[in-house]
Amino acid sequence: MSALPGGHRTVMLTQAVAALNIRADGTYVDATFGRGGHSQAILAGLGPAGSLIALDRDPEAVAAARQIVDPRFTALHAEFGSLSEVLDAQGVKQADGILLDLGVSSPQLDDAGRGFSFRFDAPLDMRMDPTRGTSAAAWLEQASAADITTVLRDYGEERFAKQIAAAIVDARTRGTVATTRQLAKIVGEAVRTREPGQDPATRSFQALRIFVNEELAQLSLVLPQTISRLAEGGRLVVIAFHSLEDRIVKRFMREASMPPSIPARLPLREAERPRPKLKLVGRAQKASDSEVAANPRARSAVMRVAERTAA
Repeated sequence: MSALPGGHRTVMLTQAVAALNIRADGTYVDATFGRGGHSQAILAGLGPAGSLIALDRDPEAVAAARQIVDPRFTALHAEFGSLSEVLDAQGVKQADGILLDLGVSSPQLDDAGRGFSFRFDAPLDMRMDPTRGTSAAAWLEQASAADITTVLRDYGEERFAKQIAAAIVDARTRGTVATTRQLAKIVGEAVRTREPGQDPATRSFQALRIFVNEELAQLSLVLPQTISRLAEGGRLVVIAFHSLEDRIVKRFMREASMPPSIPARLPLREAERPRPKLKLVGRAQKASDSEVAANPRARSAVMRVAERTAA
């Protein structure tokens, strides 16, 4: 197995791989390859009969994945929202573990040309897959003030969303908002106050990234698919970095771990009662203090684990 380039530090690597409870002959899915930290650790735990399928929507991540030369490993360019379609194409009915490491990766943030960060002056793109979809700049060019307000408020929890949206629409009258620095300057001038240590543009950039990439919609699509794709005893491991993501994961796992409701007076024996499809495994976990000290990005990470039941 060859080493991968890039300085990405995989968050909660040890905890996530341990939570998958890897079987040597099992089949696993790393639905967010990134730069392969989790995938390489999963492969290290597999025997000759084991297999790993890795997905990523970012062509650069897929290129990095294809540097792994291992007959047990398959790398595919796909959104994780199309999980069932991908597994069908690979002839895989069920997996023994599925891992989702959500959010943006360090290489994406550190590549100025991707437009994810206001640390660099670059085209305002923000697409995880630059080969499809609409860039942040193109959307901002035609979106109404009301739509921009909604995105900043709902995806960035930005309390100055209305003021920022008005400033963006006003700036459009003098030219396009086409670069990261242009947008950061507009936001900075519109935001009256901000928490210490946080750039005024942080929430706006986060909101636009989530919206442009349909991140919450993709998450809502994939979670129900994991139930039918996990074998009995298979584990679902999800690492979220944003409260909106974690809320979706928490609600999904909680509801799937509760027995389906039945009419109160329906006569059923105990053995006939419907069983929940998932079983929660432990409580939500966070990165250790030592990991956060070494990698500040881990500070907001929350990992949740569930196991497929026989239901």
